[in-house]
Amino acid sequence: MSSVNENIIQGDVKARIDRWVSHYPADQKQSAVMPALRIVQEVNGGHLTTELMDQVADYLDMTPIAVYEVATFYSMYEHEPVGKHKICLCTNISCMLRGSDEILEHLENKLGVGVGEVTDDGKFSIKKVECLGACGGAPMMMIGKEYYENLTEASVDEILDGLE
Repeated sequence: MSSVNENIIQGDVKARIDRWVSHYPADQKQSAVMPALRIVQEVNGGHLTTELMDQVADYLDMTPIAVYEVATFYSMYEHEPVGKHKICLCTNISCMLRGSDEILEHLENKLGVGVGEVTDDGKFSIKKVECLGACGGAPMMMIGKEYYENLTEASVDEILDGLE
């Protein structure tokens, strides 16, 4: 993780952001703000800070407020520490009708944390999200880049037990 005074956009992080910047015309590098935020968040252990968003703004020649607007609008950006495995449970209508409330209660009981909290070991956090686009497999959750559909309490236990 970076410290407040350390510029995180250097070395591999800079190269990864520059790959995204190269997809856009030279005068529109701010178009790479979303992947830049994702990369910086990942390198920082899963969440953004004001200082890191300011670094992205500076690097992409944007005003800080323009970066804050993006980072606070989209739910994939975190502003508080999260667990190594961030569990994003869909609570939209299809998932709700098929049992996401019960899955959420089961997750909270199993992990001993509520929504927005991190387990004491730093391994898990729970986040309620709107539609993840897998309504046919409701209820569902996403952990990392993996989708898990047609959840039951038993399948949730099996999924969590399989994570390192």
